[in-house]
Amino acid sequence: MRNAQFETYGPSQAQEPPAYGGFDPYGAQTLAYGVPRPYEPRTDSYGTGTAHGAAYEAYESYEDTYRPAYEISDTAHTPVVRPRSGRRAAHRRRARAAERGDGTMRKLVPQALVVAFLAGGTSAFVAKDKGIELNVDGKPRSLHTFADDVSELLTDEGVEVGAHDVVAPPPDTGIANGDEVAVRYGRPVRLTIDGQKREVWTTAHTVEEALTQLGVRAQGAYLSAARSRRIGREGLTLDVRTERAVTVMADGRARTIRTNAASVSEVVEQAGVTLRGQDTTSVALDSFPRDGQTVTVLRITGHKEIRDEALPFAVERIEDPSVFKGTEVVERAGQAGLKRVTYSLRTVNGVKQKPRRIGSEVVREPQTQVVKVGTKPLPTSVSGAGQLNWEGLAACESGGQADAVDSSGNYGGLYQFDTDTWRNLGGKGRPQDAPAEEQTMRAKKLYVRQGASPWPHCGGRLHR
Repeated sequence: MRNAQFETYGPSQAQEPPAYGGFDPYGAQTLAYGVPRPYEPRTDSYGTGTAHGAAYEAYESYEDTYRPAYEISDTAHTPVVRPRSGRRAAHRRRARAAERGDGTMRKLVPQALVVAFLAGGTSAFVAKDKGIELNVDGKPRSLHTFADDVSELLTDEGVEVGAHDVVAPPPDTGIANGDEVAVRYGRPVRLTIDGQKREVWTTAHTVEEALTQLGVRAQGAYLSAARSRRIGREGLTLDVRTERAVTVMADGRARTIRTNAASVSEVVEQAGVTLRGQDTTSVALDSFPRDGQTVTVLRITGHKEIRDEALPFAVERIEDPSVFKGTEVVERAGQAGLKRVTYSLRTVNGVKQKPRRIGSEVVREPQTQVVKVGTKPLPTSVSGAGQLNWEGLAACESGGQADAVDSSGNYGGLYQFDTDTWRNLGGKGRPQDAPAEEQTMRAKKLYVRQGASPWPHCGGRLHR
């Protein structure tokens, strides 16, 4: 690479001004933008000193007979100056300067454009930068951002929001320099208000703020957590019992109190009423007292009473082909059982109540009654007795009643049979329990055997 400090010119050449038309390539403005000097062309990556651009290629096409001082013979100790023809040398210098100046200008123009573009871009860059106040869940900080809206700002800052979180202004709102953006995280509160359970979400940081936000009347209320307690992101469980007016009626007197008690039992106690023995209240003692509710105290006195009650027996009927149809014979008599029942007899506020059954036990099991039911067909007639007046005899003996029984209890039926006679005639059970047709048939058999003698007072009716 050539350098001006190694070139030796004659006196006339040294005084010739540079051929730049007044432009100083070493001026402060040119150097400030990094424009290469005209006499120092950029070298390629191999350091050969080859200039880029057509002007330098034209310059290298001339034959140069100049030799710098460092190219003198090793045996010489003083530089050798070779004079050039004045006109020819001046021509070459002017051509060389013109070519270099033209190439330099071609490089200066795009670089100037780049500088102008960067200057305009810096203005736009500064215009998009905005100073923002971001408050995330009560923690404020100032920052600079290029975001266009709230959503983009939160994304850039790594702030995630959920369905229960609150962002102000809304995420799609554009932002400008000096704006304030607030994010409040939602917190779950497992809330029980006067016995009613539910889960709610709040952005409040303390219990007192949450109650205000949820519209819960906290004056005079019981709170399971202090009002100043902070609510973490995980939330909390809160039991609230508001103040209520409850009236207690006891012993003919009404007492109205304001309370935040959790049960009717606590309300009665706060009213100064004592329950004794079987005393109770009109509503369950463990129930939750409501605002405006009236609770009546029931003064109870009473005792238990035990009563014996009969248990009816069952009847089992068995068909018997040896007994005429319509006849039922009790094979085994039934026996009633015995049950012992305990009743509670109470007086409530001086008024007797209906006995209340509170227990029972079986003392004796009932015994089933067994009855034989006849299925044998009845005879149509008895030879030698069919033409007699059996209706007249029955009317005389029993008044025509098949189930009639005399005052002694030994005779029964239409014809007043005794039990032994009845059974000798083939009857089962008692005569008064047999159907009228069977009784008449047995009476005819008896007449065939003994005539009218079994009926000494009414036997004459048979022949009328």
